[in-house]
Amino acid sequence: MAAPLIVALGISATALTGASALGLPMLGKPAATAQGTEPELKLKPGEWPQAHSDLKPDPSIRFGALPNGMRYAIMRNATPAGQASLRLRIDAGSLEETDDQQGLAHFLEHMAFRGSKGVPDGEMIKILERHGLAFGADTNAQTDFDDTIYKLDLPTTDSDTVDTSLMLLREVAGNLTLNQDAINQERGVILSEERLRDTPFYRIFKDRLAFLMPGQRPPERFPIGKVEVIQNAKREQLADFYGKYYRPERATLIAVGDFDVDAMEALIKAKFGDWQGQGPAGADPDLGRVARRGLQTSLSVQQGGPTTVQMDWMTPPDLGPDDTAQRRRDLVERLGFEVLNRRLATLARGDKPPFISAVGFRADEFRAARTTVISLTAEPDAWQDALSTAEQEQRRLVKFGVRQDELAREIAEDEASLKSAAAEASTRVTPRLADEIASTTGQKDVQTSPADDLAFFEAATKDLTAEQVSAAVRQAFEGSGPLISVSSPTGLDGGQQAIQTAYNTARGKDVTAPVAQAAVSWPYADFGPAGKVAEQREVADLDTVFVRFENGVRLTVKPTKFRDDQVLVKVRIGSGRQALPPSRQSMAWAGYAFIEGGLKKISANDTERVFASAVYGANYGLEDDANVLSGVTRRADLDTQMQVLAAYASEPGWRPEALQRMKTYTATLLDQYGATDSGVLGRDLAGLMHAGDRRWTFPSREDITSADLDALKAQMAQVTTGPIEVVVVGDITVDKAIAAVAATFGALPPRTAGPAPTVTPVNFPTPNTQPIVLTHRGRADQALGYAAWRTNDFFADPQGARNVSILGEVMQLRLLDTFRKEQSVTYSPQVGYSSSFTWPGWGYVSASVEVPPAKLPDFFANVNRIAADLRDHPITADELERAKKPRIEEAEKSRETNGYWISALSGAQTDPRRLDAIRSELPNMERITISDVQKTAQRYLRDDAQWKLEVTPAGS
Repeated sequence: MAAPLIVALGISATALTGASALGLPMLGKPAATAQGTEPELKLKPGEWPQAHSDLKPDPSIRFGALPNGMRYAIMRNATPAGQASLRLRIDAGSLEETDDQQGLAHFLEHMAFRGSKGVPDGEMIKILERHGLAFGADTNAQTDFDDTIYKLDLPTTDSDTVDTSLMLLREVAGNLTLNQDAINQERGVILSEERLRDTPFYRIFKDRLAFLMPGQRPPERFPIGKVEVIQNAKREQLADFYGKYYRPERATLIAVGDFDVDAMEALIKAKFGDWQGQGPAGADPDLGRVARRGLQTSLSVQQGGPTTVQMDWMTPPDLGPDDTAQRRRDLVERLGFEVLNRRLATLARGDKPPFISAVGFRADEFRAARTTVISLTAEPDAWQDALSTAEQEQRRLVKFGVRQDELAREIAEDEASLKSAAAEASTRVTPRLADEIASTTGQKDVQTSPADDLAFFEAATKDLTAEQVSAAVRQAFEGSGPLISVSSPTGLDGGQQAIQTAYNTARGKDVTAPVAQAAVSWPYADFGPAGKVAEQREVADLDTVFVRFENGVRLTVKPTKFRDDQVLVKVRIGSGRQALPPSRQSMAWAGYAFIEGGLKKISANDTERVFASAVYGANYGLEDDANVLSGVTRRADLDTQMQVLAAYASEPGWRPEALQRMKTYTATLLDQYGATDSGVLGRDLAGLMHAGDRRWTFPSREDITSADLDALKAQMAQVTTGPIEVVVVGDITVDKAIAAVAATFGALPPRTAGPAPTVTPVNFPTPNTQPIVLTHRGRADQALGYAAWRTNDFFADPQGARNVSILGEVMQLRLLDTFRKEQSVTYSPQVGYSSSFTWPGWGYVSASVEVPPAKLPDFFANVNRIAADLRDHPITADELERAKKPRIEEAEKSRETNGYWISALSGAQTDPRRLDAIRSELPNMERITISDVQKTAQRYLRDDAQWKLEVTPAGS
């Protein structure tokens, strides 16, 4: 994904996590020193990048090619066991479109599911569902600027499922019929997707890309295309693109999973060996040249968008081969940016931060340009401070470079991450591996192994000096620029000229060398005498051990081999949301301040410095029945992980600047949520579905402004006083887990459980005949309809809850048939369902859709028709199979993950019904019949029990 896209669309995601959320170790290549001086690597049909590199490809992957030029990469991987992932990558996206085809690469992706020579229109998804693949979750595709990828995640690797899946991909590759009636029918779906994408964030991205790459092709070829082209697309136009670019020499098939590699290779050869391109091949597009520019500025005003400041320096791309020399240059440069990001993160954590979040990096843009980026998110009235700080930190880095102690810290953190990746290499997750190989293929990079990545890193950093890194990072800022772009929801006083004035003012200030930080040590290594085990018992059928310490702390341990050297830790304290008053606004929105506030004896920043070479986590979450501290670690760092979480449970730091940061961040979200229909729904739905209960509502601006540290402490008092349950799942022994908990949580003073909180029923909204209407400030053609019916909690009727889930899956099939396939009015009709494990009587099944406002009455009418039909008539056996099988396969897949078990076992020591829920999940779903689905619909899907909601444009 392109750097400006990450920055423009990922602001919320990175606001709290900083540079690490962007995966900086995977940045692109260093820039060439002049336009076109580095010749582009041109691969012959069937050729892999390693043919032009001294890098060794991952030996666990078989790279090959067919005589027709189609490449394939095959890898046996048994995580999860018995499953596989297939990816068909076509080396063509929106950049390959002509002027009158803008949007047709993406349109063609949709048409891949609308009929081929061997599969009638409407049957492909049904075939996959009958094999256990859920539409969207396991069956998907995406079109980007430079490629189109089709994705199938197979729940089983039996011969029928694999053969059928490869057959369908072969149909996509060269046998699409592109029927004009199907094209006409699919238009509305794509127009719905265009509406969904058109958010303030997306418009900022478009403005920013146009500013950064004037005269080049990417700003003129967004994948969603132009509305007028979509509205008038003809078969001939789609067929022209299909014939020119869906060709074997532009295709790569990736197969990863639990299968025999020889057998898979033979199948690929048999299925795709006869594929030949028809007609003349399409040409590679001219992406244009990077303009030579000095200081320039740009302003994008987008109501409901964030306030961002971005500084870019542009150079031509490096299109040469991926080799050892290039990777070393990239690594040295990247370490310099990691130092910069650490400095920026420290400023964001200060008592008067100049910005909410900041990140610096360097990356390629569609192989058309290379950009160096510093991007910041700020409060609307603080953009000048953000720009000034960014300019000064960039100048400080260039003038004084990095210090050796700063470099050592980044090397230690990166090495720890690479060691962890190498240790987990044999149990990497199959879908993620398939996606990674597809991405590497698109970048023309060599797919290397985690072990070789670690060895390369260690060799490259062995004698690396701060002076070398400083020289590399200075060179990164030598391109055209700075190009300064600001986005604002309301505009700026002085307009665009104010940006240049602010920059010039910042340039006039002197910068000083960064000051080395004082050494720190970890003050929470000793919690006193280790706790003693009072009771230990085994749940043999679930391979789980329950432990109770003398101080009352409970430990649940499940050793697994799903992921080598991965250990998940979840600490549940107190009663969570149950203990909060329903009439008072919850401060869960500020929960991250608990972690960011650090510990009494050490800040969060210094904790990270101390444990630079460790793998651990420190996260907080509020669940219905517990406050949760959690982390992901490895065997060698389990003691560290437990010490960190035990310290938070006993001596949190409560630093006020952490709360202030959360207040600033959350306040900026209010306007952003209000800018789209989906944002409004996401903001308000939880509160509405709980009948206004303030434990679920999103805070108002007044709630945010008036929040103080005392209120947060009061809400979270149970973290330092409530009973403790620790759940450990992963590649660990029971004895090691017991020892780590005994030395930390087991050593804490006893905590009195006190009386159990009164679990009162949570109200569901009152059914209505006229929908509640919320408004958004986005496009006039964007609206959402939502309908829900109350069901029941899980433990009131476990089998009934499973019945509801399958009813929901059948409804999803019906919604897709009605709104996407038949009426072509929406991209993503959705059905949701839930049965609470905590709140008596609380559960629901819902249906929602995004449509133009005029279509909302039709939505509710059709939902009522579907509900009535489900009540009055039995579903078909085929529907039951297509609803049940993907859901069962999904459940079986999830049980092969540590994440499932750490969630499923939470609370099981004190509530053994949760163990029964684990045991009964698959049998309960297997036994569901057509009659069960109809009876469930009759019980819940009554017209007089329906609650309705609309989100419409303001002023409509």
